[in-house]
Amino acid sequence: MEEQVDHLVKKTWEKYEKTPKSQRLLIGVSGIPGSGKTTLASIVAKRINELYHDHAPGCSCGNAVAAFIPMDGYHLSRAQLDAMPDPVTAHARRGAAFTFDGESFLHLVKKLKEPLLPESTTLYAPSFDHAVKDPVEDDIPISPGMRVIVFEGNYLSLNKSPWKDAAALMDELWFVEVDFDKSRQRLVSRHVKAGIARDEDEANMRVTENDHVNGEEIVEDRMDVDEVIISKEDELWKPEKQEFGK
Repeated sequence: MEEQVDHLVKKTWEKYEKTPKSQRLLIGVSGIPGSGKTTLASIVAKRINELYHDHAPGCSCGNAVAAFIPMDGYHLSRAQLDAMPDPVTAHARRGAAFTFDGESFLHLVKKLKEPLLPESTTLYAPSFDHAVKDPVEDDIPISPGMRVIVFEGNYLSLNKSPWKDAAALMDELWFVEVDFDKSRQRLVSRHVKAGIARDEDEANMRVTENDHVNGEEIVEDRMDVDEVIISKEDELWKPEKQEFGK
């Protein structure tokens, strides 16, 4: 896994150095639930910031050139799911593409593609509060100095609007590939630990009826991508962060 990460970090840094200072470099990292895309995206953003500080030793250590933006914040709220024609199914399928606010995500991507000017101000992305099980608006700041934006989410390479419209604005699309059986093992453990499921049987049912249904769509309707990363179990890359907030 180390070699894959090194390659992605090197490629990203080289593209960043060639990117005009008036522009941002946008990267979309996608994969099925339990693939480890969140871990990969956060590692790459962290290492780009480390390289930035190494190359600019006089800068404040608090400065960051890379931002990591998870898609969790674009979940529809529980109130929005309640307002759907079939709220029971909407809640049961939370995590499916139709339970995300893709249009708001597309709007942010469009704003991030606009030229950076002296008067440019900080933009904000939503986060997800796992305690209240709902998004938090304008919680992740993206300052004008953040010029490498690493997004992660299930549907960032899905060949359906509005996802494909946002993907068309990305400079790089990466897909994290994982065996469905390995994904199930990770998700069952995650769902039980997070309290999404009471036990392994319920967690397995959730994976079968929701996560892997979504996963099939993600794989079958995937756009062409720039990089395919094989998810492996090793010390460097252990998917630990919950990707699907409830």
